[in-house]
Amino acid sequence: MPSKTVYVCSNCGHEEPKWLGRCPECGQWSTFAEELRDSAKGSATGFASRAARRGAAAPTFSMGDVVAERERRLKTGMAELDRVLGGGLVPGSLVLVGGEPGVGKSTLLLQMMGHLGGRCLMVSGEESPRQVAMSARRIGVGESGFRVLAETDVDVIEATILEERPEVVVVDSIQTLYSPDLSGAPGSVGQVRESAARLMRVAKSEGIAVVLVGHVTKEGSIAGPRVLEHMVDTVLQFEGDRFQAFRVLRGLKNRFGSTNEVGVFEMTGRGMVEVSDPSAFFLSEREGGTPPGVVTVCLMEGTRPMLVEIESLVSPSHLAVPRRMGGGVDAGRVSMLCAVLSRRAGLSLGSQDVYVNVSGGVRVEEPAADLGVALAIASALRDRPIQAGTACFGEVGLTGDLRAVPGAERRERELLKMGFTRIIRPKVRSRRRAADGGARRAGRDPGPVEVRTLQEAVEAALS
Repeated sequence: MPSKTVYVCSNCGHEEPKWLGRCPECGQWSTFAEELRDSAKGSATGFASRAARRGAAAPTFSMGDVVAERERRLKTGMAELDRVLGGGLVPGSLVLVGGEPGVGKSTLLLQMMGHLGGRCLMVSGEESPRQVAMSARRIGVGESGFRVLAETDVDVIEATILEERPEVVVVDSIQTLYSPDLSGAPGSVGQVRESAARLMRVAKSEGIAVVLVGHVTKEGSIAGPRVLEHMVDTVLQFEGDRFQAFRVLRGLKNRFGSTNEVGVFEMTGRGMVEVSDPSAFFLSEREGGTPPGVVTVCLMEGTRPMLVEIESLVSPSHLAVPRRMGGGVDAGRVSMLCAVLSRRAGLSLGSQDVYVNVSGGVRVEEPAADLGVALAIASALRDRPIQAGTACFGEVGLTGDLRAVPGAERRERELLKMGFTRIIRPKVRSRRRAADGGARRAGRDPGPVEVRTLQEAVEAALS
């Protein structure tokens, strides 16, 4: 059968008849890969692709006639995973789980399958059934009864799913599957797109929840075409440092719940252990007081507050351009805060190297950590520790003013629960704050230290 050569962009899936150095669709360089395609076979995928090729019309529905019932959820046996999913797996949904090699994706899903038991089918494209059994026994789910299929042919996988009729299918990984209808190698753009589309049709038509494990590139994004993330209902990112015990599961996309929730786990020899109180997990227990350059900040991960420690080291620079480096925090943000401290708070940082690190390997992106980073730098520069029992949160503007952040009351309650008695936060004016302040004065709690500018915050923290 005649075939033709096409070049497909591995970033966006755009096709060209010849190789190009730069993709005209997404603008990325050196992303085109060669694929052989049978000219007599179309590459269209989707629910109505066959009907469209025949020219048959598909039925339409009026929104008033569609019954929107509350979807049924399948509990995974792990509250942290259910939290990120929005309450559990939805039948008929397609979930994509990505993460670095060795971060624990397969371990987490093995524990989920151990809870579901015989209702789950695992499609292993990377490991043999013997290897899967060894891993399952190591984490204590070897006798749970879930089934394993060691196969990479999508035709065989689809036929097995239709015959076995499981409630949940876990595919590890989507980059190992291939379709005989395409001539590209497994993991190519066309193969990944076609394999995901076939599994999506099975999931939607049969009401089976399908979980896909995806590899990531060196930049941290999920490998394969970007259309893969658009096709699935939920995208979960499993983050963690191989030198640290904790793991964070984030929802990047969720059609059945919020993307603001995170799940925190600890990697152990027996699998993933849920961390129900991440604030206590990330705080260090130091004897003799807190050293200079260490500040506790309260962040909001979804609806749950979480306390982390930010450390800073400031030392004289011997370079023409002083260094500004950050671990767990954006280095550009560190440079901006150094400039604001120099210009608005009167701190001389022009000839100093500044290093900032978040304890425990946590990645901090919320603007509420700005005040903690700034106070840690100021404390390290003056070599004076923050007062005992002090914590903070707040966003820092370029003018040196402090801006309020959402969830301030929940952050304060978490800090008070963890034993912090002095909370530095941006000043807000509202009837609720005034009433709350009156109640605090009537009791023993002195209330938070509210400041308007970064200079006031530095003086309050180091006075």
